[in-house]
Amino acid sequence: MTRVLYLIATAAGPTQYIDRGVRAAQAAGWDTCLILTPTAASWWEGRLSELETLTGHPVRHRYTRPGESGGLPKADAMLVAPLTTTSLCRWGAGITDTVALGIPAEAVHLGIPVAAMPFWSTALGAQPAVPRAIAALREQGVLVLDGPDGYQPHAPKSGDGAAYPWERALTALERAML
Repeated sequence: MTRVLYLIATAAGPTQYIDRGVRAAQAAGWDTCLILTPTAASWWEGRLSELETLTGHPVRHRYTRPGESGGLPKADAMLVAPLTTTSLCRWGAGITDTVALGIPAEAVHLGIPVAAMPFWSTALGAQPAVPRAIAALREQGVLVLDGPDGYQPHAPKSGDGAAYPWERALTALERAML
């Protein structure tokens, strides 16, 4: 039986390498569908077809119009990675104005396993809204992979998007689904 993963990426450095995240998910046995925030999609502008070829699915980055299909199979699990502080705080406050936030915000309340792994600096992570948003997501059942078991915030201006630990996020999601 094929398992479907929605890999949802926000506009953080590792999204430049989202193809690596897709390949890691595929290597772990997932049929991987990709959803991007509008800004993240703009980073791949002119190359979204590469990602569609890689996944075999349309890459979603906007809400569909009434009566329009999103073209993706039903998800068995979702991984929001990399997650920025901006998207974290919006999601934690219930602001779902992008498809990349609306889909996981709804899914967690439909019983679909949802994990999120951040990518931010210690300076951005020090904002008081960040721990409140993490707590709000955890209260709803989102597995937030921060700290030693996920992603440790990096010093300002020193994040290495190419070294993002996709496999660590996927392994944690797998464990949570057992």
